[in-house]
Amino acid sequence: MKRENVLPAGLGIVGMFLLAGSISAWAQAASSAASSTQSDAMAAAIQELQQQVRELRQAVAEVRSEAAQYRAETAELRQELQAIHAQAGPPGAAAPNPYVEAAPESVAVTQPPRPASQNSVEQRVASLEESLGLLNSKVDDQYQTKVESASKYRVRLSGIVLMNLFSDRGQTDNQDIPSYVIGPNQGNGDFGATLRQSEIGLEVFGPTVAGAKISGNLQADFAGGFANTWNGVNSGIFRLRIADMRMDWGHTAIVVGQDDLFISPLSPTSFATLAVPAFNYAGNLWAWTPQVRVEHRFDVSDSQSISIQGGILDNLTGQFPANSYFRSPSAGEASGQPAFAVRTAWTNNFFGHPLTLGAAGYYGRQDWGVDHYVDAWAGMTDWEIPVASRLTLSGEFYRGRGVGGIGGGISNSVVYNGMPGNTYTQLRGLDSRGGWSQLKLKANPKLEFNAGFGLDNPNAAETRFGAASEPYVGPLFTKNLSGLANFVYRPRSNLLFSTEFRHLQSFPINGTSLSAQQVNMVMGVLF
Repeated sequence: MKRENVLPAGLGIVGMFLLAGSISAWAQAASSAASSTQSDAMAAAIQELQQQVRELRQAVAEVRSEAAQYRAETAELRQELQAIHAQAGPPGAAAPNPYVEAAPESVAVTQPPRPASQNSVEQRVASLEESLGLLNSKVDDQYQTKVESASKYRVRLSGIVLMNLFSDRGQTDNQDIPSYVIGPNQGNGDFGATLRQSEIGLEVFGPTVAGAKISGNLQADFAGGFANTWNGVNSGIFRLRIADMRMDWGHTAIVVGQDDLFISPLSPTSFATLAVPAFNYAGNLWAWTPQVRVEHRFDVSDSQSISIQGGILDNLTGQFPANSYFRSPSAGEASGQPAFAVRTAWTNNFFGHPLTLGAAGYYGRQDWGVDHYVDAWAGMTDWEIPVASRLTLSGEFYRGRGVGGIGGGISNSVVYNGMPGNTYTQLRGLDSRGGWSQLKLKANPKLEFNAGFGLDNPNAAETRFGAASEPYVGPLFTKNLSGLANFVYRPRSNLLFSTEFRHLQSFPINGTSLSAQQVNMVMGVLF
């Protein structure tokens, strides 16, 4: 019996050893896998640090090379300066004159004229001293830290700190930057101040790739709304305006990013309305829209040129976002295709200033749901004409349909005869026309005067057709008129003062005309 029990007990002991060995091996494998993962991460981090160190060493080597070159040039100039001083003799010493020794004491002795060679030597000495001072200042500039970039390419910071003091008479859609009138005068009006139109800009000058100079531009302000807190009107929200990249091949360029509406390049001069262009929704088409465009300029002669621009744009319709965080397609984007635009312009010199005449076109398809489609289009023309050496006339005119997304039709692209979204509601693309013009007098480099007016005039029959939709889409206007007069004074290149008077007049579809005025004083510091 004892011999029968020995074998199973031995097998149990062997099994226990095997199980312990397998557990130990599994633990060692897991430990080795974890250590392998840690070592891979550590190797990647070390490799990244090594790459950064190499880049820093390369940058330091470039700075040292430039400094050594400047020191060598400085030493050469000093040696040349010392040699010239040695040839000219000690300063203030006069050359010996044999006639003085031979002349009697009673005879007045006059010095002969200085040789031309001595004058040229002194001129060369003065020129070398000036060059030496300039070179030393450049060497000192190399050690100044201004705007630092994470890359080796040049970066330029710019912007404006802008303070607006304003007073309104009449009810407008926006107190500090009004676009149209919504009600008559009440009480004594209002008075306020804002700095939310201050801007920040950043330009980046990158490398040359395939013969193209690459550059980038970023502009932002604080006019993106108001913080939901006490006195939030003084805490403007940061807002993106322009963010684009350019590739320039001389007369040809490609622009990618969010930029100005290139088919409407001009805008009236008004520092009181930097958050939006002056005469917005009063004949001035504008938008900061994502786009891809190509530009080319043909030189007809030394003073004449023709430019052509064409591209695709985000198909904007002027709708408010459906959500503050999540993006839903607008009617233009729901069509499944971008908007298309093209512009051409002719430029010639006149009175020493460029005379420019341009023409442009725009098209975009819109899908407003429930089988409602609109073909949006617009034709534009613009001009900048030097009337005299200091007097310039500029402006734009447009005619289009469904262009509320780019500032036409007083921001409305379509009109309904009932509740939007209803299958039985009829929809029409709003037909509108408008434009603006400005006269600029530049009295001197520091002072200029401007006066202009703008008008947007939607089709009256179509706006009355949409009267039943006002409870859903807001007020409709048959006309919006705006005018301004201002002067801009720049006592220094980085300072400006301006006073502006604005008149706004709107014509609702049901009611008499409404008017408002705004007086605006502006103080700005550019950097």
